[in-house]
This record gives sequence, structure tokens and C-alpha cells, in this order.
Amino acid sequence: MKTSVIGYPRIGKNRELKFASEKFFKKEITEEELKSLAAELRKENLFKQKESGISFIPSNDFSFYDNVLDTAFLFNIIPSRYTTLGLSDLETYFAMARGYQGDKGNVKALAMKKWFNTNYHYIVPEIDDDIEIKLNGAAPVDAYKEAKAEGIETKVVIVGPFTLLKLAKYTGTKSAKDFASQITKGYIELISKLSDAGALWIEFDEPSLVKDLDSEDKVLFEEIYKSLLENKKTLKVLLQTYFGDIRDIYGEVTGLDFDGIGLDFIEGRKTFELVKTNGFPADKILFAGLVNGKNIWKNNYARTLDTVKELKNIAGEIVLSTSCSLLHVPYTLESESKLSADYLDHFAFAEEKLTELNELSGLIDISASGNVAAQVSFIDNQKLFHGRKDSKDEAVQERVAGIKDSDYTRLPEFHEREKVQKEKLKLPLFPTTTIGSFPQTQDVRQNRQKLRKGLISVEEYTEFNKKKIAECIKLQEEIGLDVIVHGEYERNDMVEYFGENLAGYVFTEKAWVQSYGTRCVKPPIIWGDVSRKKPITVAWSKYAKSCTDKPVKGMLTGPVTILNWSFPREDISIKESTLQIALAIRDEVLDLEANGIDIIQIDEAALREKLPLRKSDWYSEYLDWAIPAFRLVHSGVKPETQIHTHMCYSEFTDIIPAIDAMDADVITFEASRSDLQILDSLKENDFQTEVGPGVYDIHSPRVPSVEEIVNALNAMRDRIDDSKLWVNPDCGLKTRGETETKASLINLVKAANIIRDDKRK
Repeated sequence: MKTSVIGYPRIGKNRELKFASEKFFKKEITEEELKSLAAELRKENLFKQKESGISFIPSNDFSFYDNVLDTAFLFNIIPSRYTTLGLSDLETYFAMARGYQGDKGNVKALAMKKWFNTNYHYIVPEIDDDIEIKLNGAAPVDAYKEAKAEGIETKVVIVGPFTLLKLAKYTGTKSAKDFASQITKGYIELISKLSDAGALWIEFDEPSLVKDLDSEDKVLFEEIYKSLLENKKTLKVLLQTYFGDIRDIYGEVTGLDFDGIGLDFIEGRKTFELVKTNGFPADKILFAGLVNGKNIWKNNYARTLDTVKELKNIAGEIVLSTSCSLLHVPYTLESESKLSADYLDHFAFAEEKLTELNELSGLIDISASGNVAAQVSFIDNQKLFHGRKDSKDEAVQERVAGIKDSDYTRLPEFHEREKVQKEKLKLPLFPTTTIGSFPQTQDVRQNRQKLRKGLISVEEYTEFNKKKIAECIKLQEEIGLDVIVHGEYERNDMVEYFGENLAGYVFTEKAWVQSYGTRCVKPPIIWGDVSRKKPITVAWSKYAKSCTDKPVKGMLTGPVTILNWSFPREDISIKESTLQIALAIRDEVLDLEANGIDIIQIDEAALREKLPLRKSDWYSEYLDWAIPAFRLVHSGVKPETQIHTHMCYSEFTDIIPAIDAMDADVITFEASRSDLQILDSLKENDFQTEVGPGVYDIHSPRVPSVEEIVNALNAMRDRIDDSKLWVNPDCGLKTRGETETKASLINLVKAANIIRDDKRK
């Protein structure tokens, strides 16, 4: 049986692309040097897959920043404010991703959102009425030729036209259907160039097909692909879907002239049912996504073999595939030297998933006439599914079982608490604050590394961080911020840090995963039942409080985000895991309150991440327990304790009622990069919670002007009552530099003072 990989990680085993890109941004290396490194990374990926015996190896899955941005750039979807800067193509591309502030101009970055139900972020294409969508270069052709020159035949992978149009933001009066003809012509031209170059397969990634589709969506899809498939020339076309099933359009998809159709059998709840009930065309190849591209647990070979056996009775030729791109998992277990085999044997990162594909392919072939159960690879695999050591904790399970309905409700109700808190905190109108973290400078990272390597004592490490906290608080007081944070210098990551202080977690050394652009995260792994071992943040918050007379926010990560930004267990439900984490964080909240911390922020940045992609499943499968899990964390605090939460870089407009039902006292949102679109939804839904929509984008190095922030705040005041409006950046400042951070916050406070003066007049 042949095998296929949808996409492969591209940041490098040791984050080489990240560091090279950041050097390029600082002008420490040239564009040619960055491109040379990228070519080496692509070559390494190609040969790794070839050596693993993969039949369908992807090309054009590499990106300097984001594949959606690549595709938009390829088809000339480049707003004029970037083209008029007069930069090189690569610099223009990065300006769209990061913004630009220099001698050639000052522009914001394009909006950034979560990629479906993952922690990866894509850049949102922006289409105005006058844009001409056309082929702009030949990057996919070049990628194919590059691989071919190394003796490797690839399938060329690209974001499909339907998904590109569905993800785009339209700034004029036109919509997706108005650009269908233009974009189809562009893709047909690309197909022609690939065919002329000798390519055999092109893969159109269309994950938007797994969402709710209406009749207009289906007409748009068919209109585009009927024309494309009539012009495929010598190319074979694979339609690849992932992150769910295509129940709304299965018949239309299988009725078109595709040569292969890729379906997700991991997250597609109804995929097998669709194939079994409706059949699968004998003249098409079924690319069966049976190796999980998003989680790191070993594949259960017995289950996969059973599925393939049933599929063989339905479909003709089957290709064994990953369920989605391997972009969402780390590179390789070979980089992990500290975890014992008791743990590592259960995991499969990207390279190990290549091995799984290869072994499964062999076992499937053997199953036709031989005894699979006698094969060593099968025997070793099945040993992993007879339970794991140290994964169960009866006390934790009993505590979860003992949760009462009343534990999810905080009293008194919000409007009473709001009055009590305003009286106690005595904050000015439009209170200013930050989201939590301050720049993690080189000395902060070195201090952490020294402790990890045993080069300094815990006492020395602590004293260093206390000094940084005191400096951070002094800076905030000088700037004039109203609610102070301690800067989070002790934290390597907002999830990993908490995981390190919770029972039930295991940790990797170099299991980096790309979150966006040059931002990489190292998700911890939930191995077993979760509980808090000891207070986690209390000492740092107490110290910070001792350094100032201003209110200090205690900073925590919420249970849903901790779960969503970890690699979750597969032997219990994510609901049960989340409730375990919620109880652990509840203990921390109550300890902070008992130690005099009057404001506690519980971040739920990833609330939407595992929200089902179909609206009909939102409450039955997720929100009905995710929102109560957050309420469980804070329901035990006093009325005067103000609970904040934070959410970022996703689409929240359609779940505003659920967010309000979290019953926090203040919610801060990412808003600046999405042009404050969330404000109308807040007003329409009569949002009761106090709110701080971000007034500037921290994922860009540019410093916002006072006028820019004042304009944003005035736009907010049109939709939010002055008494409920907070002033803050749209996310934490960890990744920013000290100079730009200080300048931005000074402007933020100046802007808040201007609108306060305006209010008094």
C-alpha cells in the first residue's frame, strides 16, 4: 500500500528557520543567506521522507511564515499599501505578515487568526474590490523542480482556491463569488506551468469543506473545480481535506473528476459513515487519513488495520495518509535525551509517524495473505495499549466525580460584584494595564538556562527574578499604568510553566512546534491524571505586591487553554482532563486571594481552539463543559476579588454569549489586528462583562502612535460604555523588545489620559 504525507514541519529540528528569519529582520544576514538556509531545510525534509519510503512526498509545503500568506502572495492578493513601500518581494511578504515601520513607510500587518481547530495561526488574505487576482510568480513550480533536481518526485501542495476565498477578508462590496472566475484562471495557469514542468500530482488543500456549508458555498466550490478539472492537462488532482468530515458536500466532491480524494478518519466523526453509506468511486484513489497529524501518541495498529480492511471492501485503490499536515507535531524523538523509554515508546513525532506509515503499509500488505499478529512491529505496538504506568490517580478522579452543580456558579451576580469592586479598587475611568508578560530578554533566558544546567542555585535564580520584577514594576509606575503585573520572568511558556508544577505532565527538551511565523512553542504532554503539587505563582505575586501600592494582577493560565495547548491524553475524554486541570487552577486562585491578590487574570487564549468546526456541535460537544470548567476555577472567590480573562487571535464574534457566560469581571480581547470587528458583536449581544479590546498589535515590532490609539479608543467608546472600557495591548509582551515596549506603553497611557480629559469636558 502506498503512503502519503500532507505536509511536513519546516522550522528545522533546532528552529534554524526561526533564528535565521529573526537575523534577517535585524539585517544581520542577507536575503540570499536566508533563502540558502531554507533550501537546506527543504532538502533535508525531502530526503527524510524519501528514506522512510513515503510514496507521495509533498513539495511547496515549506513557508517562510505561513502557507496561506504564500498562496495569497502567489495570486497577487497584495494590498496596495504594501506594494507602494518599494520593498523586495520577500520584504513585502514579511511586511504583510509582521507590519513595517521604517524609512519607506509605516503599515500594520494583515490580520492573523487560528488555523481551524489548531494552535497554528494563519495570515488572513485581504481582498479589495479593485484587486486583480492572477498568478504572480511560480513558487510551487520552483519547489517541484528543486525536489526533482534531487531525484525526488513530489506532489505539489497548495491551499485550494475555495479555502483561500473562504478565509479571506473582503474590504469592499464584493464577496468570494465575485472573484471565483479570476482565481480559477490563476490556478489553471499554475496547473499548466506544473504540467509543462513534468509534475504528476497536485494536491489542493480544502479544509474549509469540513465546516458548515450552505447551497451558495457548494455552488462556488463546484463552479471553481469543474473549470479547474477540465483544464488539469496531464496532472492528476488530489482534493485533500482535514480537521473533520465533508458531510455537507460528499456527494458533490465524489462526483467531480478528481483523481484522488483525501479524507480525515481521525477528526472526521462521520467520515467512515459517509464512505460506508454512500460508497466511494472506483475510479478515484482514497487517501485515507489514519495516522494522526495533530497528536503525538503512537497509532494503534490493530484499529487502523481494521479500518483499512473495511475500506478495502468499499473503495478501490487506497493510499495510507496522515490525517493532516505534520506541521502540528514536533520533528523527532531523537532530540529527546532525558525522557525514559517508558514514556518515549508511547510517542510518535513527525519522523516517527513516517515510520508508522511505513510499518502500517507493510502490515496491510501482509494482511492480504499472512499473519499480521505474528509480526514484531505489530506485537510491539500492541503492548503500548495495555495501560501506562503512573497515569491514574484515584484521589483526582474522586474529586472530579464530587463536583456539584453549585460549584460552577459564582455569587453574587456580576452587577453586584461590579459595584463592590469599583468601590474597593477605586480605579480611574479607562483603567490601563497590560496582558501580563513583559519582554523575555536574553538575561532572563540565560538565568533560566543556568538554573536548568545547575550553574546557579535556586536562591540565586530567585533573587535575579525578584530584581527583574522590581524593575518591571518601577517601569510600569513611571509609565503610569493603573494595574500592575509582575512580568512573568519565571515562566518559559504560559502553559509549560504550569504543567511543570502539576502532577500528570511530562516534558520534552526540543519538541518545538510552530505557532506562527517565527514563534515556536513546546507543548507539554498530559500523561496522566492532573493535580496541583504545591502553590505555583503565589510567592511571585506576593513579592510583586510588596513592591508597589498599586493593584497587582495575579497571572494564571486557564484550564481550557492548558488542555488545548498541551498534547492531550487519548485514553480519557478532554472534558475529564480539563476538569482535573480546572480544580488544580481553582486551588491556585483561592491561594492568591488568601494572600491579598485582589485582581486575578485567568487566561483562556485558546478557548475557541477545540470548538467544533460545525456550529451544530458547539454546545453538545464543547461549550457545554468548557465554559463551566472556567467558572469552576473562579466560583469560590469573594465578590470584591476581580477576575479577568484574556483571549486572542481567533474569531470570537459568533460565541459572544458563551464568553459572557464565563462570568468573568473583565475580559481582554485581541482586537487591533482584526480592525476591532468584535466591537459590534459585543454591542449586539449586550455584553455585560467589562472589556479591554486590544488597542495595538504586539505581534508587530512597530510602535503605535498616540493618535492611532486614541482613534481606536474612540471607536471602542461608540460601542462600549465608558464605565466598562479598559485600555490595554492585545496580548502579552513576552516576544517584544524593551525599547519598543516602553514606547508603546507610554503612548497607550497618553492616549488613555487624552480620552479621560475628553470625558471630563
